[in-house]
Amino acid sequence: METARSSERQRTAAERRRRELLEAADRVVLRDGPQASMNAIAAEAGITKPILYRHFGDKGGLYRALAKRHTDALLGALRAALDAPAERRARVESTLDTYLAAIEARPQVYRFLMHPSDGADDAAPSPEQGFDVGRHSAPLLRRLGEELGQVIAERVDLGPDSEQMARIWGHGIVGMMHAAGDWWLGDRPCSRERLVSSLADLLWGRLAEAGDRDVRGGPGF
Repeated sequence: METARSSERQRTAAERRRRELLEAADRVVLRDGPQASMNAIAAEAGITKPILYRHFGDKGGLYRALAKRHTDALLGALRAALDAPAERRARVESTLDTYLAAIEARPQVYRFLMHPSDGADDAAPSPEQGFDVGRHSAPLLRRLGEELGQVIAERVDLGPDSEQMARIWGHGIVGMMHAAGDWWLGDRPCSRERLVSSLADLLWGRLAEAGDRDVRGGPGF
């Protein structure tokens, strides 16, 4: 019994330490964006880089942990927007706006997750050297597409092959949001409200005609 309690305490302490390190990494990413280095993150956390490697393996491991942390938060916000008590068009616009507001609020985090660093991380050779954030962003976008497709399948009746259609829509909408959001964040060619309205117009044709599914008494999509 004592051994089990000791193991649980160790596991809890390890999880707490991992959260603290991810919070330190977040602070560095907010400051440095894609140029955030393992050296800077270790210094922010008050540890040596070997200890940071012990927790995450390399920069790829740290990136994946940060990507999951931010993707979980974004998916929660998107689901809340989709399930808000409002008309479908308003919920579509709210969902698009939630995504754009998230990347606008933390552009350095977005760039760290979606764009490769312009330069080498550290001067000395290390397991993180040559790390390409862009190569690692594909699983993040794929996860968002699958999750959104599942949400659509649960809330919208698209007729025959509805589940497959929902997956296509999920990945297509995520691709559209990512490409349009990336362009907008870099160039700021219009207001966020104008972009949201224009993207909703693009989506609205088939979606306006689809029937709702009954989802635990709540609204459909």
